[in-house]
Amino acid sequence: MTTVHHDALRAVNGVLLPGFTGTDAPAWLLAACEEGLAGVVYFAYNTPDVATTARLSAHLHEVSPDLLITIDEEGGDVSRLEAVTGSSIPGAAALGTVDDEDLTERVALALGRLLAATGVDLDLAPVLDVNSRTENPVVGVRAFGATPGLVSRHGAAFVQGLHRAGVGACGKHFPGHGATDVDSHLSLPVVDDTLAAVRERDLPPFVRAFEPDVDIDSIMTAHLLVPAIGPRPVSLEPAAAALARELGFEGPIITDALDMGAVTGGDGIGEVAVQAIEGGADLLCLGTTVGRDDEALFRQAQSALLAAVADGRVTIERLHESAARTARTVRRVRELQASAGATCGTAEATAALEALAAVGQEAAERAVRVHGPATHLDPSGPAPDVVDLRQRFDHAAGRTAQHVQSALVATFPGTTLHAFSDPAGWEDALTAVSARPSDGPIRPLVVITREPVPGSREAGMLDALRAARPDLVAVHTGFPDAVPAWFGDRTTVVVACGTGRANARAAVGQLTALTPEVTR
Repeated sequence: MTTVHHDALRAVNGVLLPGFTGTDAPAWLLAACEEGLAGVVYFAYNTPDVATTARLSAHLHEVSPDLLITIDEEGGDVSRLEAVTGSSIPGAAALGTVDDEDLTERVALALGRLLAATGVDLDLAPVLDVNSRTENPVVGVRAFGATPGLVSRHGAAFVQGLHRAGVGACGKHFPGHGATDVDSHLSLPVVDDTLAAVRERDLPPFVRAFEPDVDIDSIMTAHLLVPAIGPRPVSLEPAAAALARELGFEGPIITDALDMGAVTGGDGIGEVAVQAIEGGADLLCLGTTVGRDDEALFRQAQSALLAAVADGRVTIERLHESAARTARTVRRVRELQASAGATCGTAEATAALEALAAVGQEAAERAVRVHGPATHLDPSGPAPDVVDLRQRFDHAAGRTAQHVQSALVATFPGTTLHAFSDPAGWEDALTAVSARPSDGPIRPLVVITREPVPGSREAGMLDALRAARPDLVAVHTGFPDAVPAWFGDRTTVVVACGTGRANARAAVGQLTALTPEVTR
């Protein structure tokens, strides 16, 4: 390898943030770490438990002490460290609903201590999107709320909590993904508003996060088109990066996963990686390796960038500028870790997980709300029938969680779960829960919802169930602000503010304890 090629390779590696498959670092990844790799992104298949995660992180940092280990750990619906069990904390919408900034900071502090104990340097959180469209299919309960002030206050508190624990933070999805009704995992959303509207509605949480008392470490750009900013998707648009710098942000700009449907075209991830660098990104998140050859995905991006350097499209100096921003962030995170006394290890991670569960339970129980008439499910009475109307796969979470069902089964061992995946199965479920028993009491009906937007399939199924069983109780796991418009006042709705394990347990606990006095 010539000196020129070696310099180019290290410069290219210095902007890459790949994922990898498994709980042990593969040989190609370890070689890249020794050749200047900027960092890695953990997914759930890397982190089956905290002990395994701590061991993996320790190994990677031994090979490359300045490697930036990152993870999507928002809490609530989106968890990698607790993907197997469900998150111990309820997520952003619950924290915004409680609206206690001290609680938000305490939750983030406990989460940060778990991250630090498992060797994570940078949390790809908080979500700073203002969820101004209640039907938003990708943000929803991942946001603190629907107003810029609420999101700004709690986003700042969350970052401050992570920093106290010794972990860096990444605000997403710049300049704001809350005003969309398209999932960017699948296709490109368009926010066709004026720049003035975007500045007023979407940018304040980021501006607050850039202020010195918060000083967020990085931002992640959104895969959406904002024509008022520029003609390309934000993650590939130079004017979007310029806007972030204009607002005072000096840290690394990280792309959302470049394998997402909003930006990946027929040319594959390599060309998108080059365009992202041309657009002002500093770190390229390559995305999940599920069903893919992890090394091949990495080599596609690496090779395309090396070719771009050779062709003059991208200069080594430009790559060095990005690497310098990342290096400053790594140094800052190491200072935070030292100040917090953070250490990576199994014992520390186990203790941190227990502490996280305690504050998570408090937050979830304070967040749960009841809308509509009061009712009560008696654990000593008939076990309920349960119908889950959430048919859309949650791409951000990586699944459609079953924690509400698990909490119901734990409370009511005789619970019957009516699952379906096609119209015939739905008709069978509807018939089964509508039937009146010839003898004995009728079983309560619990319906799980996420986004019964008027005119949607979920709303149609909910209406059919309410017509047959007006006594049903809904456990709503979607965005809480939409409940009055989507449900009206005649249905009892337990508003869980998310579908994570902590949300589910608090919702079922509220349902079994429900009296008129606690109805809000």
